[in-house]
Amino acid sequence: MTTQSSTEVVLLTVEGRVATLELNRPKVLNAMDVEMIFSIVEKLHEVADSEADILVIKGSGKGFCSGGDIKSMLATAASAGPEDFEKMMNKINEMMETLYKLPLLTISAIHGPAAGLGLSFALASDFVMAEAHSIVAMNFIGIALVPDGGGHFFIERRVGEQKAKKIIWEGEKLPVAKALELGLIDQVVEGNFEEAVQAKVTEWLNKPTKTMLETKSIFKQMHLPTLKNILELEKQAQFKMRQTADHQEGIISFIEKRKPQFTGK
Repeated sequence: MTTQSSTEVVLLTVEGRVATLELNRPKVLNAMDVEMIFSIVEKLHEVADSEADILVIKGSGKGFCSGGDIKSMLATAASAGPEDFEKMMNKINEMMETLYKLPLLTISAIHGPAAGLGLSFALASDFVMAEAHSIVAMNFIGIALVPDGGGHFFIERRVGEQKAKKIIWEGEKLPVAKALELGLIDQVVEGNFEEAVQAKVTEWLNKPTKTMLETKSIFKQMHLPTLKNILELEKQAQFKMRQTADHQEGIISFIEKRKPQFTGK
């Protein structure tokens, strides 16, 4: 099964036991708009029904995913009400839950930036590897929002609560060497990145993948209720934060390309 077109915002290719999902909005560093999020959900359901054992997730062009497409979401928000916002957040939550419980072994292959929702998406995989010069950031704080897409869940599971709060509250652009040191990602590749990703895929193909997937299923059943709860809490928090003066200042400063002046209101 091969689904591929340069005009599609998400490309899915399945070759034997290996599938590749590629985010395909390279002009905006694969920022997620409404169309992409809906398409990701569709492709994840499609690959779940395939014969593949392993899914590699990557971005086209110069980056993995720069997060939510703020300009696109602003345009949508101008004509959208609370019901539209809830539908959008529900679809983001469906995307993350679907990826987390996908019955395949998943690898996120980060090159360039992985930020905001894009980082949450990457961290939902079973293994996260990154090209040496890549950057990761949980940078919602810059527009006075909390992480969504299960960001609280995935970061806390990897680094613990104290480090998670530091990562979220500082919103710092982290070189992947630092992210590796913190335990946020699993591997940094200095050499040929595509070859390293293929080597990881080959390593897993030579293991008893059904056994690995059974372990994944056990952890999923342990932690899925917590993820669902956090996704709902994040949705409620985003709605509250969108009403704040600090969020409005964050958006205006983003558009004007200046440092925000937050007041805690």
